[in-house]
Amino acid sequence: MNKNTFNGILSGAAASLWWGIIGVLYFKSVSFVDPIELIIHRTVWTSFLLLFTISIYSKWNDVLLVLKNTKKTLILFICGILIVTNWFTWIYAVVTNRLVDASFGYYIFPILSVFFGIIFLKESYNKKKLLAILLVIISVIFLLFNFQSTPWVGLIVAITWSTYNLIRKKLKVPADVGLFIESAFMTPFAIIVFYLLSKDGNNFFSPSDLKISFWLFLAGAMTLIPLYLYLKGVELAGLGPTGMIFFLAPTGQFLLGVFYYGEYLDINKLISFVIIWIAVTIYLHDLSREKVR
Repeated sequence: MNKNTFNGILSGAAASLWWGIIGVLYFKSVSFVDPIELIIHRTVWTSFLLLFTISIYSKWNDVLLVLKNTKKTLILFICGILIVTNWFTWIYAVVTNRLVDASFGYYIFPILSVFFGIIFLKESYNKKKLLAILLVIISVIFLLFNFQSTPWVGLIVAITWSTYNLIRKKLKVPADVGLFIESAFMTPFAIIVFYLLSKDGNNFFSPSDLKISFWLFLAGAMTLIPLYLYLKGVELAGLGPTGMIFFLAPTGQFLLGVFYYGEYLDINKLISFVIIWIAVTIYLHDLSREKVR
């Protein structure tokens, strides 16, 4: 293993553990704040921090180049809706003790992305990939027969994130530039909602409490740091190894949810997770063989 690959794997692992552990612990620590206000801060401060980095790295020409393309601009607006929906659903899961359901979504999202790639991008496939996809479908159908156990949170997380990745892959816009434009589009809506919250006195972010305000400001960093680490991992080690390491994220969420926060795991969800874990094992084995070849 060369140095770049090793550093890429370390970077990808750090990103996955951040999403799976640090991010969970952070948003749990601010779970007294309404999820709506949390998504406002995540959106606004992500946009603010990216405004800073775009300026530092002199990428304004890249931003303007994208904005001159009406089609790309419109698509990024749609992507902004998808990513904010994904963020809100995940935050809602953390705040309302549905980490297990959220982890379900992040387990199936890479396999769902493979399915989308086959359907919409005409990517190659084999029997193992098809089997992994089939097992995911079986797992979801199994839960649908028991409506009380259906992890709708996980399904929204998986579908929004997979769709977002599919669109962004076809769009071919730099990750930081695209995320900046997306979050910038969503920021005015976030500010309006925050104004309505503060008008009724339902906000926690306030100059009168700088400690809580600073803690909420960190929501932006909680988005950008793991994203940077993950993209660095992809750059140095490739999508395959980084994709395999990504499964540390839902594993951390699942373990924290069940063993640390004491979330209830009924027999139907456990069976569905076993099916998903088999699908993930098949997917990872196929991914590792592709890397070797």
